[in-house]
Amino acid sequence: MSQKNLIVAFGGVSPEHEVSVLTAIQAISALEESSYNCIPLYVTKSGRWLTGGKLLDLSNYKEINQLENDAVSCAFVKDETGRTLLKEQENSGFFSKPKSFPVYAVLCAFHGSEGENGSFQGVCEMMNIPYTGSGVLGSSLGMDKVKAKLVAAANGIPVTKAVNFYESDWEQEQEDIITVAEDFDYPLIVKPASLGSSIGVAIANDREELVNAVETAFRYDAHLLIEEAVNPLMEINCSVIGTPEDCKPSVCEKPLGKTETLSFEDKYQSGGGGDKGMASADRIIPADISDELTRKIQSLATKTFSTLDASGLARLDFLVNANSKEVYFNEINTIPGSFSFYLWEKSDLRFDKLLTELIEIGLKKHRENNGRVRSYETNLLSEKAIKGIKGLKGSKN
Repeated sequence: MSQKNLIVAFGGVSPEHEVSVLTAIQAISALEESSYNCIPLYVTKSGRWLTGGKLLDLSNYKEINQLENDAVSCAFVKDETGRTLLKEQENSGFFSKPKSFPVYAVLCAFHGSEGENGSFQGVCEMMNIPYTGSGVLGSSLGMDKVKAKLVAAANGIPVTKAVNFYESDWEQEQEDIITVAEDFDYPLIVKPASLGSSIGVAIANDREELVNAVETAFRYDAHLLIEEAVNPLMEINCSVIGTPEDCKPSVCEKPLGKTETLSFEDKYQSGGGGDKGMASADRIIPADISDELTRKIQSLATKTFSTLDASGLARLDFLVNANSKEVYFNEINTIPGSFSFYLWEKSDLRFDKLLTELIEIGLKKHRENNGRVRSYETNLLSEKAIKGIKGLKGSKN
């Protein structure tokens, strides 16, 4: 059986760039024995699109400038039949022609910013390419913690109290914002609205720490939120796979960190496995919680997944009061680190099979979308052409 070209898209203009590289290389390695021919589509930190075999080897990323020089620029193009190709934009050798790869599907392995917020998904939609994960709406909602929580709360999903504001608001109404936040009582959690991997997240125990945390977070995002802290806190995560109409949860996990809230270092640089992404983090799987609490979180995970119009695979993070066992939705990761394969392995689904199912969901969604009416035949332009441009300008007073 001939191999199908699977474009693995990763990197991106994002503080989570390196994490995305780890996730992509893990996925490519897991699919080594599959029917897919994995073609890398690496988006550099400056936004260049590159491809080439050297991008498949993690060790080459130690010399990133050299790697970018060795790789080949590329772009999605349409051929004369309307088929989408990933085409090299420059010769890889003096006598060689740029290669073109017919696209079977795209495996999205971005984390954060333009790769995970719906922008890249919109490119795939425009080019009519099957792709994995949530669509434009679900991706953009998932990336915006403020909007995600507003939609969740409106649908009866519990969330913590929070105040959100933009940098211009902070400049003009700092005292008012602090007053609202202090009504929640310290400690308080400061977060960028549109970043993951705990980047820019800080705990503030007093006003001075709050102001410093806000100023630091504005380095990463122009939109922030300050949340009440759950105390005593227990974090529980659950992955979900499927579509808004039909999805299922994984087992739950309890991440372990050195601090009250998990830092970037806790997630990616603990456990002695820096090249393993989220799979290297310290955690208890399945989470050592009651069956009742497990079922409650799994139910909330699938409800939230559907409510936020997620698709493919996501990881949903919850905050649990360790005493009262009250559960609050924290955030959804529409492209979770390492694709949360470590949760599905405990649910008897191997990484390669998980990725295959994720790709199949994307292909099915693409077929269904293409089965709908995508154009509307009218003679509107011919009618307007008869009247000419003067008829489009309207009458003058």
